[in-house]
Amino acid sequence: MTTKKSTKNKLVSIKKSPKPLGKPMKGRDVIVKALGNEGVKVIFGYPGGTSMEIHQGLTLAPKIRMVLPRHEQGGAFAAGGYARSTGEVGVCMATSGPGATNLITGIIDAKMDSIPIVAITGQVASTLLGSDAFQETDIMGATFPLVKHSYMIQNVAEIPQVIHNAFHIARTGRPGPVLVDIPKNIQQQEGIADFNVTFDCPSYRPNLKPSVLQCKKAAHAIQTAKRPIIYAGGGIVSSGASQELRALVKKTGIPVTTTAMGLGIFPSNDPLSLRMLGMHGAVYANIAINHADLVIAAGVRFDDRVTGKLAEFCKDAQIIHIDIDPTEINKNILVDIPIQGDVKQALKIIHGYVEPKKDIKPWIKQLNDWKKEFPLEFKPKKGEIVPQSVISEVNKLADDDAIFSVGVGQHQMWSAQFLDFNEPNNWLCSSGLGAMGFGLPAAMGAQVAFPNRQVINIEGDGSFLMNIQELQTLKIENIPVKNIILNNAHLGMVAQWEDRFYKSIRGHTFIGDANFAEVAHAFGIKSESISDPKDIVPALKRMLKHKGPYVLDVKYPYNDKSHGHVMPMIPSNHTYLDTCLDANTSLRDYWKKKGLLH
Repeated sequence: MTTKKSTKNKLVSIKKSPKPLGKPMKGRDVIVKALGNEGVKVIFGYPGGTSMEIHQGLTLAPKIRMVLPRHEQGGAFAAGGYARSTGEVGVCMATSGPGATNLITGIIDAKMDSIPIVAITGQVASTLLGSDAFQETDIMGATFPLVKHSYMIQNVAEIPQVIHNAFHIARTGRPGPVLVDIPKNIQQQEGIADFNVTFDCPSYRPNLKPSVLQCKKAAHAIQTAKRPIIYAGGGIVSSGASQELRALVKKTGIPVTTTAMGLGIFPSNDPLSLRMLGMHGAVYANIAINHADLVIAAGVRFDDRVTGKLAEFCKDAQIIHIDIDPTEINKNILVDIPIQGDVKQALKIIHGYVEPKKDIKPWIKQLNDWKKEFPLEFKPKKGEIVPQSVISEVNKLADDDAIFSVGVGQHQMWSAQFLDFNEPNNWLCSSGLGAMGFGLPAAMGAQVAFPNRQVINIEGDGSFLMNIQELQTLKIENIPVKNIILNNAHLGMVAQWEDRFYKSIRGHTFIGDANFAEVAHAFGIKSESISDPKDIVPALKRMLKHKGPYVLDVKYPYNDKSHGHVMPMIPSNHTYLDTCLDANTSLRDYWKKKGLLH
């Protein structure tokens, strides 16, 4: 900027210096300040040679809480749990080489479930890149297909811009993980950085605005449908569209079924709720969607665990698909009315064009009949703990706003079947990746975000063992996660498949008995073990009353297909008619006996 000044009748140009950017700062301190500017409150990070500079910066400027997981995978899952429960970006951090590679499972878990996290990795000095230096790993190359975007910092000055871009990309559009790799010498160097940054990535322009014309077409299809159903998923959670979904249902009276990712977006016990559909979903939900004449698919991706055999899925229905990611539309299922854009906005627009439906009373009656005919239920067994009963009882005893986290296996599906949710973000589940070891660290992340709420982790023994070291994190950080371990000494879900499809031949699915109460005690955590059904409720009450972390080890025998399997079950690549209702009966057989199929 220049001004003109008169000096003895002469005009002299005087340049004004730009506003000073401040004193030189170490790269590590620039990183810490940039993270603070993005609203970061907590980081789950494990230090090492190439990240210790950042840890020093965080320690000397303690505005951000640093939670030390006992394994980098635990840190990545904890960041995911934080993000899933808050809707904010979760942050994890690791050193180069093995530290960075240990984050990978948590990164791809976030990618598949569209969870916003930023993973920060230390890297060897930029002068050593490509030399196979100690603990050097091309983590950008390794994660290239697993992230939404990735950066390597080249100099101190670009740190604020890169950090800002990373958080913006992670949280906007279809959310997902972003990696920021930072060489150690950049962390150590001093430089001047400008923190007055705005998003700068011209190629990244996600379209949020849905087509009004397509929404009008959807509204017309809704008005003419006689057997409509809403099939909703994690996109509703990501966009914060639960209230818009509920408003549309209230106005139209259309029933709702959700994916595992969508639990809580619509109240589980609402009369129009069909609960979860899919491989282990409610029989009536799977029957309903395959008898619908219109499917309104909102924030879903037609996952194989929902569709089964693609050629037979909803083959007689007109399909509306609302999704922010254009690559998901027509990827697995060809749809009739595609709506690309933010599902929250799309539902608002459609709501404005639809009228209450008065012609679907016969459809609702039919759905209610199916609900009565095929309820989600389990049978108690005298003298033996039935795992579903543990979940059913904790569902009654827990606070209304309790957050539940699960690992992966039979316990995960039983939890999805028998827990009730009224709000989104209260269910933490590794759905797309199905990563064992997810439950405990994800619960840890949610509990850090909400220290005064109940956070309950339900896991199987196999899944719990995967990240059992995080018990020490709970103890040292005083994170009061309550852990229920359904302990049957087997990898239960794999054993179930062995029983059904491999003549019960055990291919290394017996993992042996373990006393998790003793393990927890060794970590200094309050714990107990039960094996008698009469102890379930008293033990759960003691657990929930305890102020700190807790481990309840629930021992029960693995039963063969006559008792211990997750039912119902649609075998992979089969149709809803092949649903196993119990050990010996399929839906097809059941309906044939009733004369409903020929």
